[in-house]
Amino acid sequence: MEPIKPYLPAWAVGWSDVIWPTLQVAAIVAVAWVLQALIRRLLTRLGQRYQLPANVVAPTRNLARWVIYGVAVVAVLERIGVSSTVLWTGITSFVTVAAVAFFAAWSVLSNLFCALLIFTTRPFREGDVVEVIDSGDKPGIKGRVVDIRLIYTVMQDQDAAHPGALLQVPNTLFFQKSLRRWRAGTDFRAPGDG
Repeated sequence: MEPIKPYLPAWAVGWSDVIWPTLQVAAIVAVAWVLQALIRRLLTRLGQRYQLPANVVAPTRNLARWVIYGVAVVAVLERIGVSSTVLWTGITSFVTVAAVAFFAAWSVLSNLFCALLIFTTRPFREGDVVEVIDSGDKPGIKGRVVDIRLIYTVMQDQDAAHPGALLQVPNTLFFQKSLRRWRAGTDFRAPGDG
């Protein structure tokens, strides 16, 4: 940094510790932006030239953009004075804790996601009778849908041995098995049930 001071105007000599890192940060941001634009254009042209599907090209462009911006953020933080060892330790610690938390909460998250799918795709509604088919020859869980919640769906048991019992079925089960559905107000008994 010292060799730059003789070439600066007198008013800027005291500010050289601020001006030089600011110019470096601006250069890092500019290079990252230009590099991202070039890679985006390159991937778009490759996708058009080789007729790659859009669902391959778009995620690749997004991944490249996030990698470039991530490296730029790390470089900017290093220019500002954050130690790269401390920075990488923090990043790897955060990623490790996030991965452990994600896997620990996987079943809850998948049930929440399946609840969102139930609300949007409407494979069944409240009042419908639904049977989760375990296999073709075994009877599955069968009941009238009483409530659709975020983690599980509440169904009133249709088994004569347990009249009025409520079943709490995890939402993921509806997407792992086949369903048999009777709309609300229709007779749900099979011909041989009497």
